[in-house]
Amino acid sequence: MAGHHHHVDPNAGDRRIAAAVGVNLALTVAQIIGGILSGSLALIADAIHNLSDALALVIAFGARKIARRPADANMTFGYARAEVVAALINYTTLIVIGLWLVYEGIARLITPEGVNGWLVIWIAGFALIIDLITAALTYTMSKDSMNIRAAFLHNVSDALGSVGVIVAGVLILIFGWTWVDPVVTLGIAGYILWQSFSEIGPVIRLLMLGSPPAANADAIIADMRAVDGVADVHHVHLWMIDEHRSAVNAHIVVDLGAWGRADAIKSVVRQSLTVHGIAHTTLEIECSRHACQGAGLIGDAPAIVHDHDHTHGS
Repeated sequence: MAGHHHHVDPNAGDRRIAAAVGVNLALTVAQIIGGILSGSLALIADAIHNLSDALALVIAFGARKIARRPADANMTFGYARAEVVAALINYTTLIVIGLWLVYEGIARLITPEGVNGWLVIWIAGFALIIDLITAALTYTMSKDSMNIRAAFLHNVSDALGSVGVIVAGVLILIFGWTWVDPVVTLGIAGYILWQSFSEIGPVIRLLMLGSPPAANADAIIADMRAVDGVADVHHVHLWMIDEHRSAVNAHIVVDLGAWGRADAIKSVVRQSLTVHGIAHTTLEIECSRHACQGAGLIGDAPAIVHDHDHTHGS
């Protein structure tokens, strides 16, 4: 999967995102004006969320461009994590917006205001159409990129928000229930917060160099140790380069009588890792006579200077 993060043509994807940004910006302006004229906090909430959609897509667009740059001396693993940083920014923004909407919704419940039901329905109906178009533009790409998925989820939650606002407008028209408007606002806010907190975890895990969620560290280490000629394994680092590529760094201790085939042993260890979906490995080979003393199995122990031969593989 490395090097092929998107199953669509990158330029076609860029055009989709540019189109989505344009319609979202236009919609934001329409909703804010409509929200002010109608007195609907839910409509303004939807507008702010739509603005965050547009900003999310702009960030996603920029991150996609950066992520496609090749590795260089400054970024030796390449720029793919730009998309992960963008996802973190987008989810953090959503959490802030969600908390603000909770505050405003509660304030409006305490002090109700009049709402123009018809204007709310018309503008929210228009917003729903735009949300669905934008979601359709980004759906395909969202399957392979947490960055685009963050932007896509903005749109899905917006579409649900627009449905809620339409329902509020109808209830205000029929029954005069102006309290429905802040209740819908709180519903939109609750969904935004639930969605964001559930999605931000994997993004933080990747940026914190956490192990792949599906990886079983014990099984990986056991498979490395099971290779003929391997006496022990230590200094194991299991992490994700980006959301599509996992990596392992480790010291492999070779049996005394097997040093002559150290390269072959290293090759078999590397092959054992591919079974776990790990294609990028950096293995340091040590003779058991001169292996690191007091080394931890996982992570780094205090540096110890050795005077022995070792080979590196990558």
